[in-house]
Amino acid sequence: MESERPTKVEFAVQMTCESCADKVRAVLQGKPGVKSVDIDVGKEEVLVESSLTSAELQTLIESTGRRAVLKGLGGSQQDLGSAVAIMSGVGQVQGVVRLLQLSEERCLIDGTIDGLEPGAHGLHVHSLGDLTQDCLSCGEHYNPFRRQHGGPVDSERHVGDLGNIVAGLDGRASFRLEDSHIKVWDVIGRSLVVDSEEDDLGQGGHPLSKQTGNSGQRLACGIIARSAGLFQNPKQICACDGVTLWEERDRPIAGKGRSRESAGTPAAHL
Repeated sequence: MESERPTKVEFAVQMTCESCADKVRAVLQGKPGVKSVDIDVGKEEVLVESSLTSAELQTLIESTGRRAVLKGLGGSQQDLGSAVAIMSGVGQVQGVVRLLQLSEERCLIDGTIDGLEPGAHGLHVHSLGDLTQDCLSCGEHYNPFRRQHGGPVDSERHVGDLGNIVAGLDGRASFRLEDSHIKVWDVIGRSLVVDSEEDDLGQGGHPLSKQTGNSGQRLACGIIARSAGLFQNPKQICACDGVTLWEERDRPIAGKGRSRESAGTPAAHL
């Protein structure tokens, strides 16, 4: 289910003066879906309370000509845990998906995945955080209650069944979902997988419909790792390779151009 609940998103933004802040504030304030904007020029920090995706907010901020790096995601109330999956896989498919436990019953899934074929693609949490054989070793859908496959709003579904995300003509799927079955503390260490085809949500009549949604091959995957919440990521220099936050912004999320050594804890994507 798409989420319209506001959450707080913390960005590091290159700003040197109040006029920089004014330009950032101008593109955000009054935008549908933006509830509040707080800017600290000295800390180069922008805090936005919004129901827009983090990618949409980042695009708005960077439309002012300033680089922005997402540093934290938090709920309007108490934060119960957050996680991130750095996605990579076939060809140019790559992205970042963040999970935030808004309450005991609701988990927010906010993500952007690039390099997809236009159209719908199945998205699922898989049981294993094992990438030794790329996405093939991630195991099956996370299904601790041994149920049949279904859609996100179905009572009969795998816990890991998140339905479909939709890529536009540019190959980008930007999404913001809420789910009542996923718990961040249960899925850390498991994996998130995006598939090549649309998930039929168990209704397709195909032999695989009740098992996987008949959603084709596994295109990209990432291990779900614990991540920083609001104000918990003070990094300005990435400890793994010494690059600054802004240099990190120019590096690809995954794949060519990012070594395994620097992919583990990138400052720009925690």
